[in-house]
Amino acid sequence: MLHIMQDNHVTFDRRAVRLHRERAATMPGSVSGIFDEAADLLLERLDDLTRTFSLALDIGGRGATLPGLRARGIDAVSCDLSYGFARRAGPLAVCADEEFLPFGTQTFDLVIASLSLHWVNDLPGTLMQIRHILKPDGLFLASIPVLPTLSGLRDCLAEAELALSSGVSPRVSPFPTLRDCASLLQRAGFALPVVDAETMDIRYRSGLALLRDLRAAGETSAVMLRDHRVPSASLFPTALSLLEERYADKDGTIATPLHTAVLSAWAPAPTQPQPLAPGQFTTSMQDVLDGGGEPV
Repeated sequence: MLHIMQDNHVTFDRRAVRLHRERAATMPGSVSGIFDEAADLLLERLDDLTRTFSLALDIGGRGATLPGLRARGIDAVSCDLSYGFARRAGPLAVCADEEFLPFGTQTFDLVIASLSLHWVNDLPGTLMQIRHILKPDGLFLASIPVLPTLSGLRDCLAEAELALSSGVSPRVSPFPTLRDCASLLQRAGFALPVVDAETMDIRYRSGLALLRDLRAAGETSAVMLRDHRVPSASLFPTALSLLEERYADKDGTIATPLHTAVLSAWAPAPTQPQPLAPGQFTTSMQDVLDGGGEPV
């Protein structure tokens, strides 16, 4: 194992994550449109490349990524923390924890993870494992929810809970920023890392509909420090009332955009372009600014 987590680094309750995903696996179709659109945003990146891929690993795609891979002629293995989702993926599927990927070094030339890595405690360690199971010059492609996703719901829950009790429990997952994602790729040793921002426009008729979709997607809170006690019966009605009052548009719908970081990076290989070291340029920047040439 490349990286051993310490107890004080555990942010998420992985057992709760698995149970939430097992429940979501019994509710097919209710939020499939969101996952299909997110998968399409990733797969479209493959269409811009001239190279081909022979074997891909789909991490936690919930069935949305595999059809697009196979339609492009790419054989794919699927893995998921949930046995239910793994079983639905077909014969080439493994029930496995993303924090402990059970694959050999240089097995795949493409690894794709659509909205599936944000509940990982040791994300740098998982990214290092992904780099090691990629062949040299293999591609890693992923999307991860980032801030300010669900910031309105988070704020309303915190305000309602503070008004009803003496403290606040984390009830929405903490999300990284775009800058966090870029630094994670560099720490994991990937080459040519690129991080783009994508936003999916999602709207709900009520705050309750939002909570139902989060449950159906397996995205309810699994933060380790969450309050395990049954909350006040007034908590969610109060929070949802605040959400609808503050964020509903004139047509009554609540805008709940899903902000994602789209990560693209390559396993290092000698054939890849290498940046020039300082002093290796043949034309100075001053000459360029003076109109005397272009840096090469």
